[in-house]
Amino acid sequence: MLALSRKKNEALVINNNIEVTVLEIKGDQVKIGITAPKEIPVYRKEVYLQIQKENEEAMSSASLTALSDLFK
Repeated sequence: MLALSRKKNEALVINNNIEVTVLEIKGDQVKIGITAPKEIPVYRKEVYLQIQKENEEAMSSASLTALSDLFK
């Protein structure tokens, strides 16, 4: 993991096309802004993990259904 220090209104650039800017700092919270191309999804980590979990559940359910159809 790369750890960087940034102050309010300072930014960093990822892969030449994603910019992360520190917008506000209040106590232990930091508000950030992310500028990225529309084709690059940006999620909060807890949302991303939930999406991954639901995708895995759907895949295992679909795989079982497909397997049972093969043996009919």
